[in-house]
Amino acid sequence: MGLTKQYLRYVASAVFGLIGSQKGNIVFVTLRGEKGRYVAVPACEHVFIWDLRKGEKILILQGLKQEVTCLCPSPDGLHLAVGYEDGSIRIFSLLSGEGNVTFNGHKAAITSLKYDQLGGRLASGSKDTDTIVWDVINESGLYRLKGHKDAVTQALFLREKNLLLTSGKDTMVKWWDLDTQHCFKTMVGHRTEVWGLVLVSEEKRLITGSSDSELRAWDITYLQEVEDLEEPEPKKSKGSSPEIQDTHEPEDGIPETDETPEDRILTCRKVGSIMREGRDRVVNLAVDRTGRILACHGTDSVLEVFCVLSKAEVQKKMDKKMKKARKKAKLNSSKGEEEDLEVDVKMTLQDEIQRVANIKTSAKIKSFDLIHSPQGELKAVFLLQNNLVESYSLHPSAPAPQPVRTSRITIGGHRSDVRTLSFSSDNIASPFGCGRFRENMEQRGFVTGGADKSVKFWDFELVKDENSTQKRLSMKQTRTLQLDEDVLCVRYSPNQKLLAVSLLDCTVKIFYVDTLKFFLSLYGHKLPVICMDISYDGTLIATGSADRNVKIWGLDFGDCHKSLFAHDDSVMYLQFVPKSHLFFTTGKDHKIKQWDADKFEHIQTLEGHHQEIWCLAVSPSGDYVVSSSHDKSLRLWERTREPLILEEEREMQREAEYEESVAKEDQPVVPGETQGDNYFTGKKTIETVKAAERIMEAVELYREETAKRKEHKAICKAAGKEVPLPINPILMAYGNISPSAYVLEIFKGIKSSELEESLLVLPFSYVPDLLKLLNEFIQLGSDIELLCRCLFFLLRIHFGQITSNQMLVPVIEKLKETTISKVSQVRDVIGFNRAGLEYLKRECEAKSEVMFFADATSHFEEKKRKRKKREKLILTYT
Repeated sequence: MGLTKQYLRYVASAVFGLIGSQKGNIVFVTLRGEKGRYVAVPACEHVFIWDLRKGEKILILQGLKQEVTCLCPSPDGLHLAVGYEDGSIRIFSLLSGEGNVTFNGHKAAITSLKYDQLGGRLASGSKDTDTIVWDVINESGLYRLKGHKDAVTQALFLREKNLLLTSGKDTMVKWWDLDTQHCFKTMVGHRTEVWGLVLVSEEKRLITGSSDSELRAWDITYLQEVEDLEEPEPKKSKGSSPEIQDTHEPEDGIPETDETPEDRILTCRKVGSIMREGRDRVVNLAVDRTGRILACHGTDSVLEVFCVLSKAEVQKKMDKKMKKARKKAKLNSSKGEEEDLEVDVKMTLQDEIQRVANIKTSAKIKSFDLIHSPQGELKAVFLLQNNLVESYSLHPSAPAPQPVRTSRITIGGHRSDVRTLSFSSDNIASPFGCGRFRENMEQRGFVTGGADKSVKFWDFELVKDENSTQKRLSMKQTRTLQLDEDVLCVRYSPNQKLLAVSLLDCTVKIFYVDTLKFFLSLYGHKLPVICMDISYDGTLIATGSADRNVKIWGLDFGDCHKSLFAHDDSVMYLQFVPKSHLFFTTGKDHKIKQWDADKFEHIQTLEGHHQEIWCLAVSPSGDYVVSSSHDKSLRLWERTREPLILEEEREMQREAEYEESVAKEDQPVVPGETQGDNYFTGKKTIETVKAAERIMEAVELYREETAKRKEHKAICKAAGKEVPLPINPILMAYGNISPSAYVLEIFKGIKSSELEESLLVLPFSYVPDLLKLLNEFIQLGSDIELLCRCLFFLLRIHFGQITSNQMLVPVIEKLKETTISKVSQVRDVIGFNRAGLEYLKRECEAKSEVMFFADATSHFEEKKRKRKKREKLILTYT
């Protein structure tokens, strides 16, 4: 059967009108060796890199579907880690703009990302209450840390020690020992959610921000290991929690202490609070990379900046204080008593952390980032609530520091949501604005409807000003149609003979334009009609309502042809494609849908927006569609030449639904764990399922080919001559390799971050063959690291079944021998290479020192020569 009707596919073409999304955070990035000039901003599913000096967008890091929620640049400035709404993390190269590494482990949105000092590890916190530490170099997960009872808000690595610090909305701050992957201390000194934490004063002090107006300061004391480690630990009482609670200040103000073995690592003691000017919660709390400048903001438009003084500066301040106190005491003693008075001056938290200035922005702050230049200038960049980026500079060392606004990015988008869109008649421009009106066909005027229960007709006219000779365009009201209900929407028919008016009583009234007499009433919607449009030939009118339905009516008798359940929320806008009976609808469910009004078919769904879609415009040619949304973005959709077949579209939709359901299924359970307690860092996704299927297919092909080759040998032996062996086309495509080499190629093709999860999904029936193959591969000595990783993971998850299987004992014995010998060889090679590199480093340093001294000597000789010349000149003058 041939195609009865052909539709053409619309595809996403561009995202514009957006400077920065509200869900993520803004960060400074280093590009072309320049710091403090470029910023990375989340923009729906993409990341935009803006040049603050020129106000231009210079790079787009392309996302997939999910919205960006968190950004973190690497310490070397070459990469940017991006966290998404679905819990995935991608690491982009800032040089190429490509995202090569993807981590899937979280089930909910990423809330925090932080690199360690060298950039080799990345800690991610999520709304799913877990913290995962990732190995960036090996592109795999290291471990999952479970303990928080609500979303993780911040995670920090310590520079000197292998410790991790996390805070959460469960009011807890937790300390994790990464050597043993357990929580050794929980601080419970907060009464509300902990929204941010930073380490200052060489990691000896912790500052936390919560839902009140004070920043709490805690002193950290690192303790040495107890000498007598053989001493048994004191037993815990039954009521005690498994995690050790920290000292906290009770109501009477006397701090409690914990006498616990875990205090061998460190102790925390609250030393005071810094009062903020804002009365609401801390939204962001951050320090610059030097740890000298501390800044925080609440839900308003003020950033409070503090300076953390060094030990020398604090001592200087205390000496001044002491001098002043002594002078005062001396003055008092001279008046009355003669004996010497002892002066006692106590150091307070305000002496160590002092307020610098407040930076007031033009709108509410959503996020900020700081950079402190070696010259002493502080640069702060802000992502604001109204789709705006501003940057300020401040000199904290000045006597009265005043913030100065240095740049502002505004040209790229509107300050508030776009509510109305329209194309120019030549299809190349699209103006945006807000309002509700309909232009008439002769373009001499327009009609408006409002909550004053009237429809007003206006004409354009040129009016001459008293002060000017030139005329200006103005509007003059000509007619008024009074109605009984508020008007929500008005539409002219294409021939200008009829006017459709949507009312608050859920009906649509049709009037004749010339006489304003009533013609038809369309009723059937359960909630008011928000949008409507009339087809080009004037035969159909389609109405979209808050009841989520779209109804198609005939304009000759006002009969309802069909009612379609269109969206999962209110239908916000509806427009016909010119010269056709196809139309588009938009909804609060973030979707745009195309429909056929003749066949009452749903043609396609355009997904891309992340919040409610307010309106759209179809170009006069029908080749382009522009939509606007509450996420501040405008999206352009382009009609392609690709035909769209409805059956195929439905099949693709079903596949997409299946792929989504795979990620929501229960994770596979490892023996010894309970359902839901997944301590592996990976997550079951459609990619890991496909990777496991590829491994199974490769093992099956290996079994088949091995059996065929045995049969072939038997046939050759029976025939007494060499019979040609039929080669498998898959092996031929890989360069006529052996079946076992094909299995190895499949393993190499699996992403490093998905390897463990793919092996976890694999049924045990394939494991014996894999163990034999791994033994064979390790003996060859290539890809030892990858093979050992697979082997150890399989042994870990199938330990019980492997050890109870007598057939696998000789295989395990062989694996033990080959693995130990080959790993030792690899370790020796790495050790030799390291020694060689160290030697080269020393040689280079020695050469550079010789060069340095040679340069210094020549420079000294040059100065000596110049001085002698100058002395000679002086002598000649005298």
